[in-house]
Formats: sequence, C-alpha cells, structure tokens
Amino acid sequence: QVQLVESGGGLVQPGASLRLSCEASGFTFSNYAMSWYRQGLKNERELVARVWPSGDTSDYLASVKGRFTISRDNDKNMVYLQMDVLKPEDTAVYYCSTGVIWGQGTQVTVSS
Repeated sequence: QVQLVESGGGLVQPGASLRLSCEASGFTFSNYAMSWYRQGLKNERELVARVWPSGDTSDYLASVKGRFTISRDNDKNMVYLQMDVLKPEDTAVYYCSTGVIWGQGTQVTVSS
C-alpha cells in the first residue's frame, strides 16, 4: 500500500521548535524527491521545502529559509522537517508529498 504518514505537529508558542516526521511505504522512497507543503486557513497550499533523492540538495520557501531544515533517511524511508523559531504565520496543516502521493497532514499551530 502506497502511503505517507506524517506526525509531530502540535500547539507551540512563538519561538519554539517542532520536528515533523513522515514515514513512506509502498514505493521506492530513495528514487523520489520529497517535499513538505503547508496550507493555512486563508492560503493556498504552498511548497515549504524539498529534498532531492540523495539528500544532499534541498530548497526552501523564502520565508522559512534559515529557520526550517528538511532531511531524509533513505534507510528508514523517512523525511523530516525541523522547524525552529516558529512564528504565528507558520500555522498550517503540513503535508508530506512526492508531488503525486500525499499524506493526510499534521496540524501545526503557533500561538501565545
């Protein structure tokens, strides 16, 4: 069964950190670039970060560059998003995706 399962979301205060995880199954994970997207209440879904299959190249949405770090473990079929110095505007549902396969999303809420 092809699937992506995200975890690690939650409610945090501004300035805090969270680490999102995404477990892949049912396909050859190491062949795919992996991405994190997010969708807030008023926004369309946007690409937050992407990592290439080897893990040595990544890119980021300008507003998260320097605060978020995407990484992957091809042995474990996992992709991660380390989010530091979180801001209220980071509040959204975060999705893991290959671009074709999508997870169910995990809610991140940043509020004091």
